[in-house]
Amino acid sequence: MQNVKPALAFLLVVAGALAFVWLTSLGLPPLVASHFGASGLANGFMPRSVYVPFMLGFVIGLPALLVVVTSLSMGHAKARINLPNRDYWLAPERRAQTIAVLRTGVMGFGVLLVVFLCYAHWLVVRANQSAPARLAESWFIGGLVVFVVATLAGVWLLIGRFHRRACA
Repeated sequence: MQNVKPALAFLLVVAGALAFVWLTSLGLPPLVASHFGASGLANGFMPRSVYVPFMLGFVIGLPALLVVVTSLSMGHAKARINLPNRDYWLAPERRAQTIAVLRTGVMGFGVLLVVFLCYAHWLVVRANQSAPARLAESWFIGGLVVFVVATLAGVWLLIGRFHRRACA
């Protein structure tokens, strides 16, 4: 199978995220500030016993669902895949390799999403260490900008790969 290394890397990042969220949640107060307004001040709270499973599900479940569903659907013979030079890249002799490249890209995005969600969780943990709880909005916006730029760069590189075509 061509996607063993990217899949293993994704699973390792997910396992690391599970450990990170679990361990960093141990020091949270019984009532966690979990939602913050534009000013960074907490305006929503939930019990730690609810926050931790929710965050674990969100940090791991959302990216895993995205990666699994997208990867499986791309492998379907009737999958509607829109690429530059589509007929060339999805020709029977190149289809398997093209799908492998797309799956690797999806797993890369999954890793990026896991890392960003762990970063957001870390900011929540830090916010809960102060009284009153306050999220460092400039750090959140900075992380969000890095996430969006990295996502756009990845998409640009992936699409750019399919703009190039071997001489036929």
